[in-house]
Amino acid sequence: MKTSRYIRFGIILGISLIIYIGLLHVLILYESIHPEAGINNWHNAIWWSITTLTTVGYGDLVPITTTGRVIGFIFLIASFSIYAILIGLISSIMSKLREEKRLGYGGTKWKHHAVIVGWNKFAQSVIKQLLSAGKKVVIITNQKDAIDFIHENYPANSVFGMHSELKTPEVLDKVNIAKSSAVFVNLESDTEKLVFMLNTKKIYANLNYITTLDNSDLKPTLLEAGATYVLSRTEIAAKLLASYIFEPDVAAFNEEIIAVAESEQMYDMKQYRVTEDNPYNGKFYNKVFYDIKEECNAILVGIVQCNNGEKKLIKNPETPITITKDDYLLMLINGKAEKLVDKVFQVKEGFEE
Repeated sequence: MKTSRYIRFGIILGISLIIYIGLLHVLILYESIHPEAGINNWHNAIWWSITTLTTVGYGDLVPITTTGRVIGFIFLIASFSIYAILIGLISSIMSKLREEKRLGYGGTKWKHHAVIVGWNKFAQSVIKQLLSAGKKVVIITNQKDAIDFIHENYPANSVFGMHSELKTPEVLDKVNIAKSSAVFVNLESDTEKLVFMLNTKKIYANLNYITTLDNSDLKPTLLEAGATYVLSRTEIAAKLLASYIFEPDVAAFNEEIIAVAESEQMYDMKQYRVTEDNPYNGKFYNKVFYDIKEECNAILVGIVQCNNGEKKLIKNPETPITITKDDYLLMLINGKAEKLVDKVFQVKEGFEE
């Protein structure tokens, strides 16, 4: 497409140049006959043509003969066309640049953001939860309407939309996927998700890939393909529905804690990384359990130990465990307690690579 456009432009430019040289040649030919003519050589002819075409018109050189004035009239009319073409070209370039920016073709350099590949109603629900947790989100979609929706409904400093028909490494590099905290594969079919996972995992092997499945039987296959977490929306909905049937209060509480707390009275399950300066670094888990409850009114429910890139989740450990740097503490917490925990831990909630 671009090649044919360049060829067409080259042909037009070549024809225009031939006409330009031909007219100047005729002009010199007729003007040089007249004794008072100043446009009698190529140097003067080119100078006169440039001042005429740019509408500067110094008046130092003018055609004397009838043929010369006809050619001058042609150049004068051509100058209007040139300006119209230039203005149209500049407007087209500016419009194209604005459109490319709107569609996100320039990409983003965000870090520790979530990347969502694919757009639908479910993606909107996920974005809502991520924004509530203070997370930046990048969406890659082949739907141009979705880009309009993103610009109209989300803050530009938190949500970035990119339109692309392909999910190639070049496209993924533009959204800085290598520095993202997680990639949610939200394509239409389970087959598309599997293909994307197999292709992408070869290049970006160390990323956290999360996806949902319509067919829960494919979960082992997706995990084998490189997915970090695979969720079945049917299974989650079925478990929650069953829980509402025989233990509705537990179900209501579970539904609350798996989402971001929308008020200070609501509870949420959060995880925080233990830094070198964390006051709980080097202390026993059981001691920290009581300290966090007393100081922050948060309930410690587990610990994630990270050794050589491997994560091990220990829920409510029975044996004595010493909390060390880069471990993650999991706790049940409400909005009021969250402010106290943030102050103590001095890090953002969530997992960091």
